[in-house]
Amino acid sequence: MKTIKVRDKEFSLSISAGEIDRAVQIIAESIKHDYAGSKPLFLVILNGAFMFAADLFKKLDIDCEISFVKFASYAGTATTAKVTELIGLNEEVIDRDLVIVEDIVDTGISLTHLLNHLKDKKPRSVKIAALLFKPDAFQKDFRIDYLGMEIPNDFIVGYGLDYDGYGRNYKDIYKIV
Repeated sequence: MKTIKVRDKEFSLSISAGEIDRAVQIIAESIKHDYAGSKPLFLVILNGAFMFAADLFKKLDIDCEISFVKFASYAGTATTAKVTELIGLNEEVIDRDLVIVEDIVDTGISLTHLLNHLKDKKPRSVKIAALLFKPDAFQKDFRIDYLGMEIPNDFIVGYGLDYDGYGRNYKDIYKIV
């Protein structure tokens, strides 16, 4: 089994680049179908979702825009209940179709914060595209409209996901040993 070391922790292969690409393709096909004739604005949550967003965008052949927001809710390998907005939304979203692009939904705390913030801005619709979902960690009540795959509640790195800022650069996803 392929393993990597990120900082002081060992990780073993969990999801291959090929599996990731297949999941991204399925999400892209669903989005293309749902937004044909529309011009959605994709809100990418940094830093983790940058690889997913880049691969997803290469597979979309619809009129669309992209913007980025950034929140902090992790310290080391643990999530915190406090969400801090580091980069906010600059685009006008009234009566727009929005697709939030997230790498992983675990507790759902950060996304709930963003969803509540967006409600006040009166978009036409808000949908969520997430590559990964940890149902055993999920604490909130919202629907993921475009989901790549469900995974166990393991700490993972790679494909944009990090451990204290490191490990994002791997094409595969690895779980902590």
